[in-house]
Amino acid sequence: MLKVLGKSPSINVRKVLWLLDELSLSYEQEQYGSGFKPTDTPEFKAMNPNATVPVLIDDDLVLWESNTICRYLAGRERRFDLLPSSPRERALVEKWMDWQATELNNSWRYAFMGLVRHSAQHADQAAIEASIAGWNRHMRIVEGQLSHTRAYMAGEAFTLADIVIGLSTHRWFMTPMPRPELPSLQAYYDRLSERAGYQRHGRNGTP
Repeated sequence: MLKVLGKSPSINVRKVLWLLDELSLSYEQEQYGSGFKPTDTPEFKAMNPNATVPVLIDDDLVLWESNTICRYLAGRERRFDLLPSSPRERALVEKWMDWQATELNNSWRYAFMGLVRHSAQHADQAAIEASIAGWNRHMRIVEGQLSHTRAYMAGEAFTLADIVIGLSTHRWFMTPMPRPELPSLQAYYDRLSERAGYQRHGRNGTP
């Protein structure tokens, strides 16, 4: 059976849990990370030298990096609706996955840590405001894409791009900060909320 190592509140762990739900796959989960089992032990670092979650174990295969895990699972199950086999169509999905992991995540990190996690290391108000501005600018990029597709991030169909962007969208709506009205994004959020997996692992009451 598949095993997921990582705490449920983690946005990156939730990517994997939501996808497993979409794939109707059984799995075991062990709660690792801050507040749970430690990741800085020799045993955990032997699986992931970065000491981060999630980690996926599939028999003798050990994987880390949430987007890589999602790609693996979709490919393992031959779910070409979620991750197309065509290089062109696949690239249209993966560009949003990579953008979320680099550009979008970096924009919200300081504001989220200061406003939601109340981290003492993220208390500079000017830095929080700059992060909010950057975060809102990136979400306007999402708004523009959704205004074009009128459905999902890569087009008319739900894909892996929506799992990663959907979780970031929930975080944006749930963080106590000023944000612009983005109607296409709101409609997208409501559309995703019709999916049982998103209800369980995306809109589960925590940012």
